[in-house]
Amino acid sequence: MKHLPKHLRPRWRYLAVRIETWPDADVGRRAFQREVWYAAQNLLGDPGSADAGMTVIRFAHDDATGHAIVRVRRGHADDARAALACIDAIDGQPVGLRVTGTSGTVRACEEKYIGGPGEPFEQRHVVFENAERRADARGKRVDVRTDDAFAGATDLDFR
Repeated sequence: MKHLPKHLRPRWRYLAVRIETWPDADVGRRAFQREVWYAAQNLLGDPGSADAGMTVIRFAHDDATGHAIVRVRRGHADDARAALACIDAIDGQPVGLRVTGTSGTVRACEEKYIGGPGEPFEQRHVVFENAERRADARGKRVDVRTDDAFAGATDLDFR
């Protein structure tokens, strides 16, 4: 069976997505792909989600930060960005997604928008709500462990 000529092959765009979660969240590639499909189907409908063809090409998540590359058909990048904006949780874990850029090739997407590893964590002990608590600091952001969850704060909240 012969391949299609280049001018008849589908053209793709690649979206670089930054993922942020609480430090104890465990997010997997399969669960992320499922949420991407559900979000596209709910927002765009069956025909629209099939036209967009959103597929997770690369995925990495550890220590509350991660990244993904989502492949989408050319001309549907705006629809895909809107669908990704609808995702607020993966497997019941709250998640924040941000599309950092769009590219025509996977390699360019990785080089321009993914870069190196995420910000490293620093373990701290802080006073929050009149009690000493454990906190994970990433740059100026601090995730404070409360009794049953995490609370987001900044360095300015502790001075």
